[in-house]
Amino acid sequence: MTIADAYAVQRAWVARKTAGGRRILGHKIGLTSRAMQMASQIDEPDYGALLDDMFFEPNGDIPLSRFVAPKVEVELAFLLHSDLRGPGVTLLDVLRATEYVTPAAEIIDARIQRVSQETGKPRRVTDTISDNAANAGIILGGRAVRPGDVDLRWAAALCIRNGVIEETGVAAGVLGHPAAGIAWLANRLAPHGEGLKAGEVVLAGSFTRPVDIASGDVFTFDYGPLGTFSCRFAGDARGR
Repeated sequence: MTIADAYAVQRAWVARKTAGGRRILGHKIGLTSRAMQMASQIDEPDYGALLDDMFFEPNGDIPLSRFVAPKVEVELAFLLHSDLRGPGVTLLDVLRATEYVTPAAEIIDARIQRVSQETGKPRRVTDTISDNAANAGIILGGRAVRPGDVDLRWAAALCIRNGVIEETGVAAGVLGHPAAGIAWLANRLAPHGEGLKAGEVVLAGSFTRPVDIASGDVFTFDYGPLGTFSCRFAGDARGR
């Protein structure tokens, strides 16, 4: 399977979801750090769709029954007020087209086996892309800011699980600037006659490693001056 094949599978899955009544509210970008790209043996990020049933309110309970083997990452989310259509979209174009930026947490999941029971080999990036780039949920929280009001490269976060700091990171770890991935996505969609639309939410990519989620876990996402929000995962995941 090629990367083009994997995106064709993803598009077919999204088309099936939208035919069933789901709405596309945005996009996610993954594999934005150099370390993750090297581990996946690719030289660019990947992307997936954010559907309306993937959004969860902050500071509440999230049912683990929605997921199989979930993990959580900290990110920044961009809400667009203008369309972005490549080719030629730049980082500055992204900032001009952004209404605001807000802290976010992404729930990633694996609807496919991480390791093949037949071959013992780990899943490949084509498997992850086919699986909607592993996206399963999104939580928006904290304080929204206009992109010109802060240096987004220095936005930092603590991912705290049950009172213990599990991960820390700075947004510059996302391709040098979190808006860079959004420019990449707008240009990546252009050959398909697609782009990013006003009103859409775009997750710019994680700047920490993913943290495992277990039943009863309480997560707090502390973004310092950009605010703090939390969530609790209730029940059991389908894969456990």
